[in-house]
Amino acid sequence: MDRINYKKNADAVLERLRLLYARKAGDQIFADYLLPSPALSDFIANNRKGYVPYPDPAVRADFWDRWLKEKTEVEDDSIPTAYMSEFDQGLYGALVGGDIQFLNDPASGWISSMIKPMYEDLTAFDFPPISQEHPWFQKYLHQIEVFSERSRNNFGISHFILIDSLNFVFELVGATKTYLSLFEQPDLVQEVIDYAYNLNVAVQEAFFEHTPSYRGGTFGNHAQWIPGRIVSESADPFHMTSVDDYEKWGVESIEKIFDRFDGGVMHIHSNGRHLLKAVSKLKGLKSIYLLDEKDNPLAFDVLGQLKQQTGDVPLIVNVDENKFEKSLKEHALPTGVMYVVKSEKTISEVNKAMEKIREYRS
Repeated sequence: MDRINYKKNADAVLERLRLLYARKAGDQIFADYLLPSPALSDFIANNRKGYVPYPDPAVRADFWDRWLKEKTEVEDDSIPTAYMSEFDQGLYGALVGGDIQFLNDPASGWISSMIKPMYEDLTAFDFPPISQEHPWFQKYLHQIEVFSERSRNNFGISHFILIDSLNFVFELVGATKTYLSLFEQPDLVQEVIDYAYNLNVAVQEAFFEHTPSYRGGTFGNHAQWIPGRIVSESADPFHMTSVDDYEKWGVESIEKIFDRFDGGVMHIHSNGRHLLKAVSKLKGLKSIYLLDEKDNPLAFDVLGQLKQQTGDVPLIVNVDENKFEKSLKEHALPTGVMYVVKSEKTISEVNKAMEKIREYRS
């Protein structure tokens, strides 16, 4: 990939991002503006929420091309990146015989995938061979090919989530039986975790082999761009457990796959914030995206407290425009943070705001 046509100031933004994820911009702030999108509005108008068949990759690539092109002149800290949401979670289970289902979410522009729990008991899993000849691996490679051709020199293709460790056990037997298995069949759980590591490595290696890179970095739907081959990890199964359980069953698996590549990014839902301090200690961690859920304070509203737990780890946080601008004016924004700002601004207004954002220092 020689250039990023759908980003006017791509090289300048990449240098800012390089500093952020190297933890050398802890006194600065960053912003990704989410603006009104004609492409997304049309998608919402022409699609209903619900289950759908596996979509045509060319149609999905065209949607991303149109959406990302809209921000070409926006000088924020975003990098145009398409996310293959069709394989967000379901691919891994499908590769071992699971029933993959696709869910259309017009509000986000995503068609995501999941797997129904496959077995009543974990002992039924037979550890099938991992093969690129599997029909769903072939569909995956075909979609990568279509997206890579469509994106050529215009935008990047984002890494997508790992389904390893207990995330993979969830796909086999569901959450409740996974937790029970930790006590009733711990050795078998560990065997499945080891298998899941190899499965995830195969999927991710294929991604890095067949998708375009720019300046040796990885495109990401949360972190935008990070130097190296970076994976996207999750501690979701441990959000309903203690920190001790996370440290016993999660840390080793996460650090193992981070080490296999060049590190990774994490996301934490609001019901998992008790894990923040422990997650922040992961070797190879590049950033944490703090997701908001109902019945918990918004991450932005308690960001100062959360940063006390995460130290110098770069954070990514959602915020509405009014709150962001008020804190910007008052010089009250925590630094070392990428702010994802939902905005109604025009492109010229965003570019003017970015002048202040780039000058901001703690």
